[in-house]
Amino acid sequence: MTTSPLYAVIDLGSNSFHMLITRLVEDSVQVVDKVKRKVRLASGLDEKNKLDDAAFARGLECLSFFAERLQDIPAENIRIVATATLRIATNSNEFITQANRILGQEISLLSGEQEAEQIYLGVAHTCCSADHRLVIDIGGASTEIIVGNGFEAQKVTSLNMGCVTFNNQFFNNNQLSLDNFHDALSAAKKLLHPIVCDYQTIGWQSVLGGSGTMQALAEILAAQHLPAIISANFLQDIKIQLLSYHEFDAIEIEGLSTERLPVFASGLAILIAIFKCFNIKSLNLSSGALREGLLYEMLPNMRLVNIRQRTVSSLIHRFHIDEQHSARVKNQVEYLFDQITASTTLTKNCSFYLLLNACDLVETGLLVEYKHHQKHGAYIIKHADLPGFTHAERKFLVAVIELYKGKIDLDLLISQTAVEFTAAKTLLLILRVAVILCHRRTDDVLPNYQAIFEKNNITLFLPEQWLLNHPLILDELFQENLHLETLGFTISIEGTS
Repeated sequence: MTTSPLYAVIDLGSNSFHMLITRLVEDSVQVVDKVKRKVRLASGLDEKNKLDDAAFARGLECLSFFAERLQDIPAENIRIVATATLRIATNSNEFITQANRILGQEISLLSGEQEAEQIYLGVAHTCCSADHRLVIDIGGASTEIIVGNGFEAQKVTSLNMGCVTFNNQFFNNNQLSLDNFHDALSAAKKLLHPIVCDYQTIGWQSVLGGSGTMQALAEILAAQHLPAIISANFLQDIKIQLLSYHEFDAIEIEGLSTERLPVFASGLAILIAIFKCFNIKSLNLSSGALREGLLYEMLPNMRLVNIRQRTVSSLIHRFHIDEQHSARVKNQVEYLFDQITASTTLTKNCSFYLLLNACDLVETGLLVEYKHHQKHGAYIIKHADLPGFTHAERKFLVAVIELYKGKIDLDLLISQTAVEFTAAKTLLLILRVAVILCHRRTDDVLPNYQAIFEKNNITLFLPEQWLLNHPLILDELFQENLHLETLGFTISIEGTS
């Protein structure tokens, strides 16, 4: 069997250098290696935008490490790009010349617009969201704002503000105060105001971002067992917490890593300014950005099938999951969802489509053995490579796979943050009922029926004759009440002629 070729993407960012190595396995992207080094290149820019010797040396040393991994990868499968700091630096040509020699490959110095376009493509390839998107990326020395539809970026902007450069400009003594935070906020707003009108004219349905500042905020939300949705109110709460400290070293916010501390205040100020200027209410974390944009555009036929579906299809084939049965369960989930939506706050958003992904994967563990197959499946999904899914979405999949039948451990559902808890309970209810109705594993025995959901009870109106012909399914529906009590739900059955 021939091993599939490797692909490598290297991003010389203003804060960190990243290397991503992947290969295609069963038409899905498999990550082989990830390397990240905090080079903080932007912090080495002096007042004349010249990179100092220390930053120069840090960058070249990092690339000498990366060069070792590139030796056995075909040149046509490698993309290496430099971004904002090397656009700004007056001695960037000298750095890139030496870096090319070390890597044995050519570095592409992206313009701000090119970087923004690749960031947008990374989001488009990896995220389940409305096609009309506003995408935000706060880097070390630049901030990219893109509005687009599908795979087309309709307007792109790259602004010369980033968490490292703003930190140097407004927080260079590591001191925090309302004044210096306000100065950073005002400077960001001043840069943003000229572009807002054009973006609002185009419009968007969803807002996404995945850079370090937003990932740090998502980790704070996760520590509080809250969904990974960054709201305007949450940003204000974090600002108040942050400004209760006067020095970076003293900051203690649950979930905020010490690694992120030096540039957190500046990144937060920029993000709050974006929220205010664009009147954003909430933002979802994306699982892709610049590197993913470069990678998926290099790989063959990536625009034809969504990366999430590629990931799910790969798992289906690897673990020999019964696709026909999964499709049967998904059909019942969608039917039940449509039946009860009027009595709930649920909509067909990302949470619903995440549930459909779970339907495909609930029987992953059957390949190991039937006994404990839910725990085996949950373990596999917890540790599998899942391109296109965020960490929070993975936790939701793990919880649903372990809980789709049998006893319900409520802590598992509480611990996931991708879906609000009340919605997660209702989605789990729908799945569990659909699974029971599909226990015969054949399409021609599924009846026409109606469902009503009110006062935490789901009533199924099933044909009397079908109930007589399926006493085991009927008993399982009644027995399900013993488990649903944990969720605060009940099932009622009404026979129809």
